[in-house]
Amino acid sequence: MSPHFRFAFCSLFVFGVLSLASPSPAENTGAQQNPAAADNMRELRHQDPQWQAVKLHLPDPATATAQQLETVGDVLRARRFPEDAIDYYNYALQHGGDEATLMNKLGVTQLDLHHTAAARAYFSRVVKLKKKDSVAWNNLGAVEYIDSRFGIAISDYKNAIKLNKNSAIYRSNLATALFEEKDYKHAREQFKLAIKLDPDVAHHDGVGGLTAHMVSPEDHARYCFEMARMYSELGDEVNMFHYLAMASEAGFDVMSAMHDGDMSKYRKDPRVIVLVENAKALRSGGTVKSARSEMPPLPPVQQH
Repeated sequence: MSPHFRFAFCSLFVFGVLSLASPSPAENTGAQQNPAAADNMRELRHQDPQWQAVKLHLPDPATATAQQLETVGDVLRARRFPEDAIDYYNYALQHGGDEATLMNKLGVTQLDLHHTAAARAYFSRVVKLKKKDSVAWNNLGAVEYIDSRFGIAISDYKNAIKLNKNSAIYRSNLATALFEEKDYKHAREQFKLAIKLDPDVAHHDGVGGLTAHMVSPEDHARYCFEMARMYSELGDEVNMFHYLAMASEAGFDVMSAMHDGDMSKYRKDPRVIVLVENAKALRSGGTVKSARSEMPPLPPVQQH
């Protein structure tokens, strides 16, 4: 997949909406990191000059309140000291902090460390504690998605949506999992619902998501075409032509794919003919036609 292609729906995306979490120390997740390796990583992070400044302000875990300890965990995670954040979330648990909230926070911190088994255990605990916690169901879906267990991820995302039908992120996460299962029709439906809820959802930056799994040019090209089809169904020609051009440039035969359905009316559109010819020229090293002036303007690039 092109390194310039970023798919922002999932994600994680997904992860921007994840609340954070960890089972208590007594709960063995079955996927504990080698203690020596974990200590080495912590020591490497502590070589960052930022650590010395942070360390001076850490409260005494024996006397601080659960809320203070949780806040310190949040700061440590934001400053990229996840192992220390885990310690402080656990201190907060020991001081009577809200178990579901802290489990969520520990779970997301485990995801930062790529410990999906541990994260899954934490999020599973949260949904047992609070069956109607939509964030935890979404988080659990994210873990399954990362582990390529797309069918289970779909089920988890659907549970999250049942509890919060108005979350654009949950619906876009579900759409990405459906896309991985090649259920393009229902994926487009969920993308459309997500965009109606939040027109900017496609521009939110994320981690993971389709980008993490879309490793082949074929997948990238097919995704772009499905996005073009979705925008066609929404009557948004600007984005439709934008994604058609991306699909064609990635090697997708858009002319054949547009033979049926709503997009068939565009097969003889001069703008489509130009973008297909330009895509062929780009792939062969030829000259791109100046007739791109017939194309509608591309949507603005959002700066992050």
